[in-house]
Amino acid sequence: MAGTVRQGRNVTAGKLKRRLSEGRPDLIPPDTESRRRVRLASEPTSRHLKRSDRWEEGFLRLPGGRGERALSYVVDELGIYNDATTASTLEALLEDGGWETPELLARAEAGIAVMRRLGLSLDNDPRRLPFVAALRRTVPEGGQRSPVVAVVDQPRSDRGVGFDLAGPARFEAMLHAASSENPGAAVVVVADPASWKAGEGHLERLASRRGVPVLTDPVAAHTLVESCGRLYTVSSFVGFEAALAGVPVTCFGVPFYAGWGFTDDRLTLWRRTRKRDPVDVFAAAFLVYSRYFDPYDGTPCSFEEALGILTVVTERDRENAVSTLGLGFARWKVRSATATLSAPGFRPVLSDARTVSPALMRGMGRVVAWASRMPAGTEEACREAGVPLRLMEDGFLRSIGLGVGLRPGASYVLDSTGVYYDATRPSDLETLLETASFPPDLLARAARLRAAIVRSRVSKYNVGAAPLPVIPKHGPVVLVAGQVENDASIRLGLPSVDGNAALLRRVRERNPGAVIAYKPHPDVEAGLRPGRVPPDELADYADIVLHGVSAPDAIEAADSVEVMTSLMGFEALLRGKAVTTHGVPFYAGWGLTQDPGSPRRTRRLTLDELVAGALILYPRYIEPRSGLPCSPEVLVDRLAEGDPDLTRREPTLEAGLKEAWSVIWRKLLRRTG
Repeated sequence: MAGTVRQGRNVTAGKLKRRLSEGRPDLIPPDTESRRRVRLASEPTSRHLKRSDRWEEGFLRLPGGRGERALSYVVDELGIYNDATTASTLEALLEDGGWETPELLARAEAGIAVMRRLGLSLDNDPRRLPFVAALRRTVPEGGQRSPVVAVVDQPRSDRGVGFDLAGPARFEAMLHAASSENPGAAVVVVADPASWKAGEGHLERLASRRGVPVLTDPVAAHTLVESCGRLYTVSSFVGFEAALAGVPVTCFGVPFYAGWGFTDDRLTLWRRTRKRDPVDVFAAAFLVYSRYFDPYDGTPCSFEEALGILTVVTERDRENAVSTLGLGFARWKVRSATATLSAPGFRPVLSDARTVSPALMRGMGRVVAWASRMPAGTEEACREAGVPLRLMEDGFLRSIGLGVGLRPGASYVLDSTGVYYDATRPSDLETLLETASFPPDLLARAARLRAAIVRSRVSKYNVGAAPLPVIPKHGPVVLVAGQVENDASIRLGLPSVDGNAALLRRVRERNPGAVIAYKPHPDVEAGLRPGRVPPDELADYADIVLHGVSAPDAIEAADSVEVMTSLMGFEALLRGKAVTTHGVPFYAGWGLTQDPGSPRRTRRLTLDELVAGALILYPRYIEPRSGLPCSPEVLVDRLAEGDPDLTRREPTLEAGLKEAWSVIWRKLLRRTG
């Protein structure tokens, strides 16, 4: 039901068009002043609306009501689109016209294509079943007769039915018409995908008495549309989605999309006289009538930007819509892991078991284990139980602060075959980089993302504010990145040297006349992980030590970079530096670095192909303010802004003790030199 401030009043078409042009981000240049006029912080309130305005959540909606802010709104000064008892701004747009341009209609067609290809609809709840699966569950022989004719039921509590000039009698007439007009077809009653409520429909009892199957499971709208040959509805939004897909639609009420000539209407509305096609109605409803807002910060955005956000959130929710057992998660990661692996209606079960058996996985659809802490026997138990295993680790753009300091990450990876830092066996990332195609639009996006990372001076941990020391002599500067010596990326990355001191020795041998600049790993500098190089060996092989210097500053000061398997080598590639690896990190072996090579990695990649795979396609990202899934571009913005949600530390005794020890350790180092 729309939120109503006051009953609308009539305005002239000219006045309406002027007001539309002043308040629709899609119709005007996205300049600062126009964005300020339409900004809504969370939802329309009396502060944002004229007293005559009515508002409703728009046609793009986050799954399961995710987020504090809606993705889209409509604000109407005549009525509201889902009330046929009075004129609405949407109806006036379609009846009067004048807003149509080739560019706008092309955007509409592109938007329709994306939504159909990705299965996006008004309702994107991941708990919805595929229509064919629900049909077979209810009617074992369902679908054997064709075509399937779907009759869409709606809840008796849906007050919108009355506003669309219908009532219980219209549902009964619709069921009778569907059965009599489609002899030999499989007629089934299905609940409105956007408002499924078991046992509350108009048709459930009546259909059962007449022998018409009733699907008692909630179904996904896009699967219903793609699987039926004809659709009957009173006023459900799925009727419009079916019309967009070319399915014949019969309406027994007067929804906003009826009366324009492309639906079979059993009621007529005298105000609607113009002939329209579904693309026209989509353009008017989604591109002109609707307003879109970034759910992360509430700022206005375009339809295309909102659709991109909806795509990311929906894909992650569909991925998480499975019973999940989590293993190997440290206690301080429980909260962030639970949020990361959840979806509407699905919450992971995290176990602290040190050894596992197939019995532990009973009833689970997948197991997610923290790769470096996976309990013994996990892989074998998953194989025996027939449950898919996913290995989870931090991504490559993580936080502002160290993971060892108990700061939750904002990016992660789920890998079904290995993990990216394990060069002893394949991983999903390695397979992706070896076999995937990278279309031009993806490569262009990768280039923009790479430029944004470099411009924003973003790295994995984003720590270090010390100034660069003076370079002690002339010569090419070779940056050597230290690592945590017991880290899994060294143990499994096939290093050709044994530790940080050996790496420094090897680099000095390779570059006798160069300036060797050594940057210790920040975890080691904090005194929290092993890998410290003794002072005498530092003096023998390094000309300068970059204590507390940020990764971007250190890389930009160097002419080349040498690492074992450190991510700093990848960050150096992003910044155009020559990189040598003395091991096989995920970015080595593709022709971009000097490295030992890998027999599995035979493809030669461009830098943007590597970026597309490693930063766009492989990881998952979490927007720190809202907790919603997001794109890498959004997280780069938050890291560049120094978002406080990315600097927070889990409030535990362990975190406090680590912080205190780190302070003491640094003081001891300064005293001892």
